[in-house]
Amino acid sequence: MIDTTSLSEYFVLSRGQWDKDKSPEEIQQAIDDFYVWHDRLVGEGVMKTGQRLAREAKVVSSGGVLDGPFAEGKEVIGGYWFFLAGSLAEAAALAAQNPCLACGLSYEVRPVEKERASAFKLSSETPNSLVERE
Repeated sequence: MIDTTSLSEYFVLSRGQWDKDKSPEEIQQAIDDFYVWHDRLVGEGVMKTGQRLAREAKVVSSGGVLDGPFAEGKEVIGGYWFFLAGSLAEAAALAAQNPCLACGLSYEVRPVEKERASAFKLSSETPNSLVERE
C-alpha cells in the first residue's frame, strides 16, 4: 500500500456512452478489466470507490425543477470515483489506464478544492466574464 498522507484528492467523472461499433462481448470485457484495475488501485490506496449513476435525473435551479437526463450522448455522466495522487498530471495518468477508454468512455479529472467557496476568489463557479476582468 502507498503512503497517501502527502497525496491530494482528485475527482474523476466518467463521461460518454459505449461505442456503437463494439460488441457486447468487447464492452463486457472492458467492464471486467475495469473492475480488476479498480480493485487493484483501491487496494494500493490510490483510488477511492465511487458509484455508477442512474439514467434518470432532475436539475434543480432558481427556475424550478426539470426532469432529465439532459446531456448529449458524448456528455452523459455515467459515474464517479476519486484518485489520491501527487498531481493532476499523475491523476490523469491513472485515468488514462482505464480499460473502458477503448470502448468510448472518457474521464474528466479535477482536483478537489479544500477551501470553502468565496465570491471574492476565483473558483470553478466564477463566470468567465469576471475572470477576464482580473
